[in-house]
Amino acid sequence: MKLKFLFFLIPAFTWSQNLDLSKLDSLKNTGKDIKVGLVLSGGGAKGLAHIGVLKVIEEAGIKIDYIGGTSMGAIIGGLYASGYTTRQLDSLFKATDFDDLIQDNLPRSSRSFFEKKDAERYILNLPFNDFKIRLPSGLSKGQNIYNFYAQLLAHNEQNDFSQLPIPFLCMATNIETGEEVLMESGDLAVSLSASGAIPTLFSPVYIDGMMLTDGGVLNNFPVNEIKAKGMDIIIGVDVQDALRSREDLISGFDILTQVNNFRTITEARRKSKNLDLYIKPDIKEFSVLSFDRGQEIIYNGELAARGKLTSFKQIGEAQNRTQNLQPLKIQDSISIGNIYLNGNQKFPRSYITGKLKVSEFEKTSFNDLNIGINNLSATQSFQKINYKLSTNGDFQDLTLEVFESNQNQQLKFGIHYDQLYKTSFLTNFTRKGLIFNNDLSTLDLILGDNLRYNFNYYVDKGRYWSIGISSRYNQFEDDVNFEFIEQNVGTQSPVDLNKVRLKNKDFTNRIFAETFISKDFKFGLGAEYKFLEATTETFIQDPSVNEIETIIEKDNLFSTYGYLKIDKLDDKFYPSMGYFFSGQLNIYFPFFDNYSEFAIAKGEAGYAFPLLNKVSGYIGSELGFRTGNENLAGLNFFLGGFGNQTINNFSHFLGYDFFTLSANSYIKGTLQIDYNFYKKNHFIFTANYANVEDDLLSTGNWLSLPDFSGYGIGFGSQTILGPVDLKYSYSPETKNSIWFISIGYWF
Repeated sequence: MKLKFLFFLIPAFTWSQNLDLSKLDSLKNTGKDIKVGLVLSGGGAKGLAHIGVLKVIEEAGIKIDYIGGTSMGAIIGGLYASGYTTRQLDSLFKATDFDDLIQDNLPRSSRSFFEKKDAERYILNLPFNDFKIRLPSGLSKGQNIYNFYAQLLAHNEQNDFSQLPIPFLCMATNIETGEEVLMESGDLAVSLSASGAIPTLFSPVYIDGMMLTDGGVLNNFPVNEIKAKGMDIIIGVDVQDALRSREDLISGFDILTQVNNFRTITEARRKSKNLDLYIKPDIKEFSVLSFDRGQEIIYNGELAARGKLTSFKQIGEAQNRTQNLQPLKIQDSISIGNIYLNGNQKFPRSYITGKLKVSEFEKTSFNDLNIGINNLSATQSFQKINYKLSTNGDFQDLTLEVFESNQNQQLKFGIHYDQLYKTSFLTNFTRKGLIFNNDLSTLDLILGDNLRYNFNYYVDKGRYWSIGISSRYNQFEDDVNFEFIEQNVGTQSPVDLNKVRLKNKDFTNRIFAETFISKDFKFGLGAEYKFLEATTETFIQDPSVNEIETIIEKDNLFSTYGYLKIDKLDDKFYPSMGYFFSGQLNIYFPFFDNYSEFAIAKGEAGYAFPLLNKVSGYIGSELGFRTGNENLAGLNFFLGGFGNQTINNFSHFLGYDFFTLSANSYIKGTLQIDYNFYKKNHFIFTANYANVEDDLLSTGNWLSLPDFSGYGIGFGSQTILGPVDLKYSYSPETKNSIWFISIGYWF
């Protein structure tokens, strides 16, 4: 059963009527200026048919004197009333990615490092205040929708909708009182957001203290409101659904939807008696979310209107005047003057403007302004950010109205499967403002085949030095070739062993301070304590030895470290543009165990770029080495496998199983071609090459041809669970084929 949103499925009836010519003649004989009102109903994506109807109205020479709309009818009507032509509306909606708007998808570039990690880890976030799990007020905050309207209406500084090029009104619903709300003044972008705030899909919109949602809940066809404006002729365009037959009423949800629409249908029939011309486009085969078929819907609206073209022309001739609208020039930049803030209590001006990254008395693009708004939205510290522009000489003052979130605790969930950690279920508790307003505490508890946890506490100082502490426990088990034990530890097998079960445990604690050159570029320093243990089931054939496990290695390590990270990739898992760099140096001191000082350095760089339409390339390189004389196998570099969250010195390498390749130094290169053949689905070809051996840099072999290579071809998809990958890999050195599967975000 396709998912449908209850309050957007407001059906209509089949109705046919012709223009009353005697009424039109009477109006002409009075010699008065005939006023024509236009009513546009809600209907989701089907509301795009309004654009097609408006095209024919323009062609017929009708001057519209008042427009009333609800939901999508309000959006199309409000933009048209503000001065946009039908040709511009057609182009705008054709170029708009409605999936991004509706889902409130924020570009990865808008997120800080911490926010990127958060967005690429969890599949479900639920409010958890007062130790009660609650559902969010909407699947989307509607921030992207608002940004879209605000940019399109930046030219309008008129608060009285009756003073627009075409007077306008729209409907919303007060959730607290259950009353209709007629909106005729205020911020037009906010009003359009409220009128189209579909319950459960979009969070409510707050205007003058009222909690508002979709006007279609109570009044999806504001005919009476337009008639009250003294209109002589009223044209109504209805894009609501019709009642469904018993064959289509299969599920309980279908029946509930039908029952809830009875009242609306009755209201529509009653209101239709006040219409002089009724237009019902054929949109039965479209759903309220068929935005990808927008051009078909617009065409069907035009087709329905052409069936009334004679009546349209009669009205236009009776008016004897035309709609003289001049195409608007869509603004792509503004010169910002003063920046004012309203509504901020917990977060100071410096924090908000620091995230906004827009300067006073400078010219900026709307794209940069939207990026700044998204930066604030990505912090999840604000329910909504609205803005208003007002002329100040050669500049436009920017007034930000921020709605701070009272939601400071959340439960988050994730799920993952790969061939190393196996099945994993993640539950996270996040708390903002535990000690300071700008701190964040998170605890991940990972259940499944391998119990793990991650704890982080972070005090965000913005551009200043931020501080944090973290603690992690990680474990896994995997079958490895006994040569792996011999190579890394030097243990000789007393029996003919092929494989052994390796158990690996990691307990890492850190304290660090970091600063940001930009939100994508950070530098940090810290100290780390790490406990490593690797064991296997005992393979020693000695009656005097009772242990059931053999300790391969057990280390208590202390180090200081520094790191530098730059992340400008547009997607972590399927990048098509941008670059990435990560470098870290650890210097180890013998505070706990008796070993000589040594250091480990590692770095990774990657660059993604478009090649053809829907085809992108990626080039990556990694390097790691250890200095000093200590032979610590647990801190070797291990290559092999795919699909797991890597820790310490582990790295993926297609063509080889997990931990197949290991040494105290390595160099690796990756080439990848990604064909994004359909929406969020990808065909990916990968080639990786590496040299892995002890003291690689000192021997100079890092410059030689690679000793190891692997190739992979696979399918990847961006799903509600996160990335899902299936890869076939092959190595010409081993002549072996290996399949890898990964489901969900890595953690």
